[in-house]
Amino acid sequence: MAEPGLILVTGAGGGVGGVGGTVVALLRQRGRAVRAMVHHDDERADALRALGADVVVGDLTRPADVATALDSVQRMFFTMSLAPSYLEAAVTVATVARAVGNLDALVSLSQMTVSQMDALSMSESHHQRLHWLSEQVLNWSGLPVVHVRPTVFLDSPLFTIAAARSIADSGTIRLPFGTGRTSPIAVSDVARVVAATVADPGPYLGRALELTGPRSQDMNGVAGEYARALSRPVSYVDIPPEDWVKRVLAPAGLGPYVDEHLLTVARLHRENRYDRMTTTVEEITGQPAESVEEFVRRHIDLFAG
Repeated sequence: MAEPGLILVTGAGGGVGGVGGTVVALLRQRGRAVRAMVHHDDERADALRALGADVVVGDLTRPADVATALDSVQRMFFTMSLAPSYLEAAVTVATVARAVGNLDALVSLSQMTVSQMDALSMSESHHQRLHWLSEQVLNWSGLPVVHVRPTVFLDSPLFTIAAARSIADSGTIRLPFGTGRTSPIAVSDVARVVAATVADPGPYLGRALELTGPRSQDMNGVAGEYARALSRPVSYVDIPPEDWVKRVLAPAGLGPYVDEHLLTVARLHRENRYDRMTTTVEEITGQPAESVEEFVRRHIDLFAG
């Protein structure tokens, strides 16, 4: 497939995960021409401009904004933060891209949970359901699509802010995951896969790429990796979900939509739905996915307190 012209990256201003902004940086390092779509023109937009990206401000649910962002674009990475409008945004992107776009690849960020869902699935979070429906819409659109499905992010508050606080307070990681196994992945690894895929999508068109960390283990194993990285004892405490909601989610003030999603992620961990392991990151990028221990070492300042 030919070298790409202009690449559009949505969700580049940040949000949960921050994949979009990292993809912009990686593509600019490759010398690619990038247009970064952001929701607000603020310091994050300025940082993208400093990377050499063409920044456009818009709303993914507004067809005119999407059409403006797609002007002269050859390839697109579609991602968006947790929001009830996610499905509307995906449908808007699909319909506008069909009507006025000329894409030879659209790489979409989804979730690995989708691979275990079907048309009748209702035990997942509302946002996971929107991801499943969005994949269907993009497939039906006839656009040349690649779905990227990462598992839970190591960069999420579950494994960073909340873990850092409880480790500092009591030398423990307190999560309602039960004995379920998990294989969290770093945003940087997801972004590397996306950048490689949007740069050369040919081998992946029509596929769903499932991404995990390098091993699947229960939270006792995860705590052991924190302990090795921090050179101090760290143990896992299985906190009851209702206590977790009261002590962690409610004080965080993330809002009912995000709270429902995170509580579902915890429940699915307890049901062992996150016991997944793939080598896709290494197969596509040539470099293995970062382990929990490596991630904590890289972010050691976060856990220093």
